[in-house]
Amino acid sequence: MGNAKSGAVSKELLQDLKLSTKFSEAEITQWYDNFTKQCPSGRITPTEFEAIYARFFPESDAKSYAQHVFRSFDTNEDGTLDFREYVVALHMTSSGKITLKLEWAFSLFDVDGNGYLSKSEVCEICAAIFKLIPKEEVPDLPSDENTAEKRADKLWGFFHKDDRERVAEGEFIDGIMANADAMRLIQYEPSKAK
Repeated sequence: MGNAKSGAVSKELLQDLKLSTKFSEAEITQWYDNFTKQCPSGRITPTEFEAIYARFFPESDAKSYAQHVFRSFDTNEDGTLDFREYVVALHMTSSGKITLKLEWAFSLFDVDGNGYLSKSEVCEICAAIFKLIPKEEVPDLPSDENTAEKRADKLWGFFHKDDRERVAEGEFIDGIMANADAMRLIQYEPSKAK
């Protein structure tokens, strides 16, 4: 028999996603329909993901940031995102729970996936985030945040570590939650229309 209705999300996947994300069956089904229309292969490639990010940040260089976000979402490390990874990523990044978002942010910053952040990883992600900022907005940034390097140094300072030490996930979450500036430095939100 197999999958008699290939156009519909399987009952097993639907139940799994309802439990792991708390999204409704209707939401998951709608996202599945949209996902299969946009990605008939059932998978998003890194190039397709970069194109999606480029549409969100048309005046910026979103490629390196998109690559890091893709890596953090590709939990089975097969080089593509399937529907399950896509929905779990949606949940992690859009859920109202700040700790869930920070757990995802930690995985984004943990470039080598070893469970710790190094200063060089913070520098790498801050550089990618900085590329999202349109050039015309850079002069308006505070003087201690107007380069990727300064932003990385400022962020690293919130963890009270020297350049050779590492930051564990709990330390990362605590350090970010303890300081509004740190929260702002780990993301870029386009300014509202002027």
